[in-house]
Amino acid sequence: MVDRVDINRLLGEMRSIKSQTQVFQRPQALNGDVGISRGLNNLQVDTGNKVPSFGDLMTKAINNVNEVQKDSSAMATAYEKGVAGVDITDVMIASQKASVSFQAMVQVRNKLVEAYKDVMSMPI
Repeated sequence: MVDRVDINRLLGEMRSIKSQTQVFQRPQALNGDVGISRGLNNLQVDTGNKVPSFGDLMTKAINNVNEVQKDSSAMATAYEKGVAGVDITDVMIASQKASVSFQAMVQVRNKLVEAYKDVMSMPI
């Protein structure tokens, strides 16, 4: 009989990835979370939440990609050594996850470089 991927584990991984991507989404304003006071010439917004800087988000994303690649490499090495409990399907899933995360990071880098070039070429 062929071992199949455990659906509960797969759903758990998908939920984990979803929660990681929600860091990049804009926080929702709930009742009383955002205080807005308006004057005639000014608008002040007090969010109450500390929003991480862009550099912190990029560092976290790069470290996450690095960890996924390390885990994939370790799992492949364990499979090659014949460690019990390491299945080829898990190795392939980890490898593809590492590949996709690296490709996504490269695309983000390319967009950042393109945006930087656009800003630098703007006339003052």
